[in-house]
Amino acid sequence: MKGRVIVLDTLGGRPAAAMMLDGRLDDLLVSPPEDEPRPGAVYRATLDRPMKGQGGVTVRLPEGRGFLRQIKGVRPGQPVLVQVTGYAEDGKAVPVTTRVLFKSRYAIVTPDAPGINISRSIKDEERRVRLMEIADELREGLPEGAGLILRSSCESGADDDVAADIAAMTDLAAKVLADEAGEPELLVEGPDPHELAWRDWPEPDLLHTDPGGFEAHGVLDAVDALRSGRMELPGGGFAFVEPTRALVAVDVNTGGDTSLAAGLKANIALARALPAVLRCRGLGGQITLDVAPMPKKERRTFEQVIGAAFRADPVDTVLAGWTPLGHYELQRKRDRLPLDRCPI
Repeated sequence: MKGRVIVLDTLGGRPAAAMMLDGRLDDLLVSPPEDEPRPGAVYRATLDRPMKGQGGVTVRLPEGRGFLRQIKGVRPGQPVLVQVTGYAEDGKAVPVTTRVLFKSRYAIVTPDAPGINISRSIKDEERRVRLMEIADELREGLPEGAGLILRSSCESGADDDVAADIAAMTDLAAKVLADEAGEPELLVEGPDPHELAWRDWPEPDLLHTDPGGFEAHGVLDAVDALRSGRMELPGGGFAFVEPTRALVAVDVNTGGDTSLAAGLKANIALARALPAVLRCRGLGGQITLDVAPMPKKERRTFEQVIGAAFRADPVDTVLAGWTPLGHYELQRKRDRLPLDRCPI
């Protein structure tokens, strides 16, 4: 089907959400096991021991330990509010931060970052003025020292919906920020895939919520293809995306194309397709591309294409650049559950 289709279903008994774009799987979210914290969850934690060699400190959570990249101004036994920022690697603590955000579809409350900001993607000046009026009316509900960000979805949202969302987030923030003292405790659940799809994904042309949607819209077939690790690229090339313990290796091949521009064409096709593949497979950390052979003078073209592709990607990614051996490296946030940890 042409257009954007969002499907809410389950995968292996866990809540899952898929976004199909013109019949291709463009994004996939799968809930982790019940005993694993979801990104976005807010905890009251207790500071544990500093790990100076690793530039951080462990914190005690109700169901285990987290790792906070902070050393200065902390003392063991001190209670602190933290938010889960991603999924833990095997054998490592859950990554957390003290920069807690309260995020919904239309608004983000930002403790310790005062001020009201409106998404720059909203260009309509009249709409920006109206949104500022709505925010000003609700400003008094913000916790002391907190700020507010109005997200791009506010542009098409009804005024009453935006106002209700701001009020709900400011009320939640006020209650959580006033509950810092005590033993480790889960204060706010992290959003599940269905909530994230509503909160972060654009309005679809079709929303499918009935059971069996993954099979009806080809999501299960697309997931099976992803598990193989092989990507078919337009023009006859292909690539293998293979996660290891240390990094994610991507090997690009030209296939049967023997033309002079085969390497550049395969590399450009890979650059355009890679963000969606990494999203859907939940891959992050260090990513190394073993690109197909191409003249050094073509690197600039490749850099422009891969830069544009990742600018549109919602997952924080740093394009580190070329290595002496001619590989291209990226560093990507681990905020998706890896597909190989998802039930079949």
